Amino acid sequence: MRVVLQRVSYGKVEVDGSVVGKIEKGIVALLGINAGDDQKTFEWIFNKIKNIRIFEDEEGKMNKSISDLSYGVLIIPNFTIYADARKGNRPSFAMGAKPDEARKIFDDFIKYAKSNYDKVEAGIFQADMKVELLNDGPITILLDSDKLF
Repeated sequence: MRVVLQRVSYGKVEVDGSVVGKIEKGIVALLGINAGDDQKTFEWIFNKIKNIRIFEDEEGKMNKSISDLSYGVLIIPNFTIYADARKGNRPSFAMGAKPDEARKIFDDFIKYAKSNYDKVEAGIFQADMKVELLNDGPITILLDSDKLF
């Protein structure tokens, strides 16, 4: 599982002109799912998202998490996170999970997230989504469950 985290002043995702997920201050998480990702994988990833300290404390140091500040998280499925563009000019998407497997993993991930944090919003798997956000900082962090970076 790979995630691109962005600290945001706000974020929202629309499908067919309707807002399906929206947060004020918090994290927008673009989530890529790999074949074989399981509950252990998404527990590690979500706990990292929930507890990563990328918000300032009273002294201006990045020492607070969304759970410390009761901020939201907007999780958006994004298969292109696993794109491999090392060869040629057309990215390969062979590394990510196949759609049926990825859908189940995404649904399970969102259920886990919502049962472990009360300010979770989500995009819709395989939908044509329009994402709007205001990156705050900018602060952008990459997470990988295989700990490749």
